[in-house]
Amino acid sequence: MAVRRVVPNIQSEAVEESRDFYGLLGFEEVMNHGWIMTMASPSHPAAQASFMTSDKTAPVTPDMSVEVDDVDAAYEVMRANGAEIVYPLQDEDWGVRRFFVRDPNGRVVNVLGHRL
Repeated sequence: MAVRRVVPNIQSEAVEESRDFYGLLGFEEVMNHGWIMTMASPSHPAAQASFMTSDKTAPVTPDMSVEVDDVDAAYEVMRANGAEIVYPLQDEDWGVRRFFVRDPNGRVVNVLGHRL
């Protein structure tokens, strides 16, 4: 299993203001579903930050997202090692397969892969 990118998820009620602010640093909006917006560096597209009011389908807002090349394998590794699964593995309407797991610091990590 390989990590493709790591994205901090910032819970915010100021999504538009965040777009303007981080735009001043050279970030551009690359995704916006209304409840989550992602900004990325045009020169280094994996350098990203997401801003979300709340998660659309999950019971909690994750602190970070980790995209992996095999989300099913990541899920099995976490389960086999007794990690706390906060949101079970499932396919979402917007094209990702994901689950949430709590890290040792109490942070919620959204582990995902894009469906082809």
